[in-house]
Amino acid sequence: MSNPLFGMMQQQNPMNGIMQKFQQFQQMFRGDPKQQVQQLLNSGKVSQNQYNQAVQMAQQLQKMIGIK
Repeated sequence: MSNPLFGMMQQQNPMNGIMQKFQQFQQMFRGDPKQQVQQLLNSGKVSQNQYNQAVQMAQQLQKMIGIK
């Protein structure tokens, strides 16, 4: 039997969903990340602008969680 208050708190915190999606991604990801990104750029599935935005977001996230 689950605690309804705990469930409600989890639903209201957007970080829970983000962390769950990241854990799913982490479990499914295989290979060299740099190579995967380069393939996306080369194929046109990701533009240079999209890549640059993702890098900036990742750097901001690293600062937020204290990764250097």
